[in-house]
Amino acid sequence: MNWSLHFLGVGAAHATALGSSSAVLERDGQPVLLIDCGPDTLDRYLAAYGALPSALFITHTHMDHVAGLEQLFFKLWFDPARRGSTRLFAHAALIPWLQARVADYPGALAEGGVNFWEAFRLVPCTRGFWLDGFWFDIFATRHHAPGTSYGLALEGSFAFTGDTRPIPEVLARYGGGNMVIAHDCSVAGNPSHTGIDDIEREYPDSLRAQLLLYHYGSADDGAALAARGYRVVSMGERVALTVPSIPRADAG
Repeated sequence: MNWSLHFLGVGAAHATALGSSSAVLERDGQPVLLIDCGPDTLDRYLAAYGALPSALFITHTHMDHVAGLEQLFFKLWFDPARRGSTRLFAHAALIPWLQARVADYPGALAEGGVNFWEAFRLVPCTRGFWLDGFWFDIFATRHHAPGTSYGLALEGSFAFTGDTRPIPEVLARYGGGNMVIAHDCSVAGNPSHTGIDDIEREYPDSLRAQLLLYHYGSADDGAALAARGYRVVSMGERVALTVPSIPRADAG
């Protein structure tokens, strides 16, 4: 069984040429879970897989990570066979923000009579969720206000931070072994995002060796990060993962 992360986009919000940051967890080349859905994500997903996602996870509600949900709503609603079938996993704390950002405009359709979330199968969660027999951990990240952004991990395989400042105390849980840690990073950090100096100051060598950097500001930024010896993922790239650990009996 082969697992991989397919990065549909790797750019920061302003780096539109690099695509909105999002990734697809694949098993034997088939999509399992879409992570984030920015304004261009759904088009890239359809080009890669020829079908709508069956499951997606939202890390936080900035528009470069959720703006594609409106397009997905229309495609799901007008396909009776898919309507209400796509599972949308999100931390329960994000539900009010998701509602305000993408679902609360008066009238999801001009004709009326439609509630936005009826097109989806909304699954609020806190510690994590089950999908296809595997337990996915959800962990808090540091991006703008506390309680507004969350990362995702599949034990033994990968962790995906979403947008964040450094979180060494959280990611230490996933240190060691062959887990890939996809981490927000650009050349210069700011109060909401990680810079390479932050990585080198706050993460031990062992954890830095697991990092895969994305959400950077330009192609030049990506090249600069790679020149410093880091693994930097490119738009459209697939990264091989180790097979996930067998789920714990007490998970969930």
